[in-house]
Parts: sequence; structure tokens; C-alpha cells
Amino acid sequence: MPEASPSPLIFDRLLMRARRRRAVAAGPETFLLDRVAADFAERLGAVLRRFDLALDLGTPGDALCAALADFPSIGTVISARATPPEREAGRARYVVADEEALPFRAAVFDLVVSALSLQFVNDLPGALVQIRRVLEPDGLFVAALAGGDTLTELRQSFAAAESEIEGGISPRVAPFADVRDLGALLQRAGFALPVTDVDRITVRYGSAFALMHDLRRMGATNTLLDRRRIPLRRATLMRMAEIYAERFADADGRLRATFEIVWLLGWAPHPSQQQPLKPGSAQARLADALGTREISTGEKAGK
Repeated sequence: MPEASPSPLIFDRLLMRARRRRAVAAGPETFLLDRVAADFAERLGAVLRRFDLALDLGTPGDALCAALADFPSIGTVISARATPPEREAGRARYVVADEEALPFRAAVFDLVVSALSLQFVNDLPGALVQIRRVLEPDGLFVAALAGGDTLTELRQSFAAAESEIEGGISPRVAPFADVRDLGALLQRAGFALPVTDVDRITVRYGSAFALMHDLRRMGATNTLLDRRRIPLRRATLMRMAEIYAERFADADGRLRATFEIVWLLGWAPHPSQQQPLKPGSAQARLADALGTREISTGEKAGK
């Protein structure tokens, strides 16, 4: 039997961790994580059940752990991240672990959450399979990832500037996944009742340089393995800023930056969950519901 080919390496995860540590030391920019953590609180508040043991997987900062600590229906929270936290948040307990290699036994958590982290794993299908494994039956998984339209303005501006100044382009912004692909990955990983939806957040900046400053303070600058290793030319950088201002400025001169947040939700299968009906088991005909005449196979519709 042929062996499965390994997943391609896209991100330099050691560099990513170093840049996150640097961002924390310099004073992190957390507005996006704060927004997502508040949205987590709203979404989990609609789930009327208790979670005794929850896992916060890979989320930078402490905003999500603090939000989970405010839920009386959530018991113990384990925060798994690649580097130890700068400070503790709420009732969370911390484990140093990588999203790509979970050190937990099967069926131990009844809730797994992750915010703005899983888009940077090299093997997302494998990570989802591992998350499904550590969930107990009828356990819930909720995650927020950066989606395909994130920083589309910056990507377009860099591509145009590099093509014009240097005669080619280099990868500078991560290839974020599409919402339809992520829904299919949930099903492949074995999740029941999968749901995906998208939230688009538009942030306005005085210049492209202000956006790039925020990205550094988020620890979200370029960590692609295929990134160009030589310094960015000043002429290219300045042309990128000009193109950004020409194409993506509002009437008041401020520049738009899009952050697309893709939400994933899935349950570990359990017999008590809703099941699809078997083919042919329907008790009513679609034609009756629509008030039309059913046409049998081979019969042509009248004009």
C-alpha cells in the first residue's frame, strides 16, 4: 500500500514563534483578537450546555482565555500554545504544545476552541483530525481563522509594485484558505453537523505603513518558507504605498484593510445528534409543497 505523501511545508513556524514573542515584548496590537474573542463569547453563549474541560488551542494572547473564564458553563480551561504565556489569564492552565502535534489522549475534551492560529499550520487537515480525536463524543469544536480575502489590498499593492519595479513578484502574504474548502475539511476530518460562515472586518489606516506596523505588533508578518530572503527595496516599498493609496483610499484619504474571519463549527459524532434521512423515506412530495405536477422519468415537460 503506498504511503501518504507528507504535507508541504508552507510556514517557518520557528520564525513565527519568534515574531510573536517579539510582538509581545514590544507591546502587542490586540484589536483583532479582542474582537474575535468577543464573538466567541456570543457564539458560545447560544450553546445551552455545560463544558467541563475545554481546550484553547494555539490562540495568541489571553483575550480568549479571559472570555472563556467568564462563562459559568465552562469548567477547566487548558491553553495549549507553542510558547509559554507572558501572564496567566483567568482560570486557564497552560501546556506548551504545537497545534500540529497534540499531546493529549483521545476523547478528553468536550470543547476545543482556537482563534487566529490554525491558518498558520502546515497540515490543516491533519490538525483537524487531531482535534476531532481529542474531543469526546458530542464534543464541540469552534475556531476562527483568517480567510482568503484577508489583506487583499496589501497583496494586490505589493504584487503591482514588484511587477513594476522588479519585474516579478514574491510571496509576502500567507495563502489563506477559502470558506468552502474549510467546510469540506471539517467533513473529511469526521466532524458532524459542520457549519462555516464568514465575518469581514474593515479597518482604516492613515497609510500602508501604519497597517504594516500593526501587523508587526500582531506577530503576523511574513513567515512563508518561500519568502524572499533579501531586504525589500525602498523603491518597491514606496511604490507599494502609492498604489495602495491610489486604489484603496476612501474619500477622506484613509486606507481600507480587510480582515476576513472564517468561523468553523463541528461536533464529534454521537448517536443523539440529528441524522440525515435515508433516501426514499420522505413523507411528503416536493411537487406537492411547490404546488406543481411531478414529471416522471422520460416524460417531457409541456410547453
